[in-house]
Amino acid sequence: MNLADFHFLRPAWLLLALVGVLLPLIWRRSRDLQRRLRANIAPHLLPHLLLTPTDRHRLRPVHVLSALLMLGAIAAAGPTWEQDRPDFLENRAPLIIAVDLSPSMDTADVPPTRLRAAQHMLHDLVQRRKGARTALLVYAGSAHLVLPPTDDPALLDTFIQALATDLISQPGKNVAAVIDQAKRLLDNAPGTLLLITDGADTAQLPSLKQHLADSPLQVLVLALGSSPTLKALASATDAPLGSLTLNDDDLDWIELHAQAHFQNADEQQRLLQWKDAGYWLCWPLLLLALLSVRRGWSLNWTAVLLLGVLLQPTQAEANPFLTPDQQGRWAFEHHHYPEAAALFVDPYWKGIAAYNAADYDLAQATFATLDTAPAAFYLGNIHVRRFKFDDAIIAYQHALQLQPVFPEASANLALAIALKKDTESAANNAPEAKPDEVKFDKAPGKGQSKTIQTEQARNDALWLQNLTTSPATFLRRKFSLQDQETQP
Repeated sequence: MNLADFHFLRPAWLLLALVGVLLPLIWRRSRDLQRRLRANIAPHLLPHLLLTPTDRHRLRPVHVLSALLMLGAIAAAGPTWEQDRPDFLENRAPLIIAVDLSPSMDTADVPPTRLRAAQHMLHDLVQRRKGARTALLVYAGSAHLVLPPTDDPALLDTFIQALATDLISQPGKNVAAVIDQAKRLLDNAPGTLLLITDGADTAQLPSLKQHLADSPLQVLVLALGSSPTLKALASATDAPLGSLTLNDDDLDWIELHAQAHFQNADEQQRLLQWKDAGYWLCWPLLLLALLSVRRGWSLNWTAVLLLGVLLQPTQAEANPFLTPDQQGRWAFEHHHYPEAAALFVDPYWKGIAAYNAADYDLAQATFATLDTAPAAFYLGNIHVRRFKFDDAIIAYQHALQLQPVFPEASANLALAIALKKDTESAANNAPEAKPDEVKFDKAPGKGQSKTIQTEQARNDALWLQNLTTSPATFLRRKFSLQDQETQP
């Protein structure tokens, strides 16, 4: 415990502790007979006229009530000395992976090739970073966004394993374009850019520091091969230089650098929250309440209840750990998404929990009540999952109208348009329609029905599988269109 960081989240509740301190004094004053009779009897006669019995019980109900008020006030004030980041608020350092796809990455000096070795390493890295936000960029003579920050390792790995050196037609190693893309993704938030490359364009090196100026972006260079330009690239970007290893040392190196940079960034301090330690005082409060149950003791609970009604705070302040949203947060952090969706009152977090619980009906109904860019983005995701690409495109476009700088929505919009074209193309080129399956009715008392899958049904299933697990064609088309748009 660091005493320098000790403070109260809701210090106004300490006023209730003052009531607890004054309560025994007020009670003693109310029982002072001499003070009440002083106006009617001479002060020098009062000691001789009053018989004051000796009270053997020093502890009275009012003292217990006073202790309850003071301890309860401290608990409600929210004592804290430690910071915490909720798990669902992106509790690990964001990482942007940029993979060099220039032809030199097919060199076999790192078996089986430099690119394949990098893909094996990245497979392990994204599995380790499950739950953390990771984005994927690729570059050669131009830089392209493959996936915006996501916490889905399976989706990331699908695109990582589809990377090839023929996806980008423009030759070169345009690191400056990668840095600009990464800065747009992070939007001035702290994060780490991991460059996986076997060299650099020496003509670009002098300008790289200017691209990184006044940016909280940290660059890491993971070297493949032994080109002398790798050290020059690391020096030009003030980046630590690492290399692939046969064990997990390279993964540890990436994670430690990314996390250390994120924790030291100024933005991190704004995102951290102070942990409310007031709930630890519930146990002594309960013990005091039990001690107050004694024979012969009585208390005017009407006054206590009236005081509680008058001083009743808002729900979040009175019980910060038992409100529906707080309970929903706890369930969300422990990956109990259906329970979290049922508990959350906040519509945005209810929708997020329902989306993670795969309850897309509830998520769609909840997000439909919100007119925000994130809500429209999630609506688009739900429509894509249901193969409603027209609705998805409208939702993504609405998200971009509300928030023009929204890389995730831009990427998913392009994906939805491509999927719609692929679906229409598959429908137009389909052979003569055949039934997906044939069922024979069971005659009374003779055998059982049997389902026969036709060739068309198997082809449809194969097409859907290829659509979701083989994105290389989509990426090649997307990168080619983007390069054509940027050419003068």
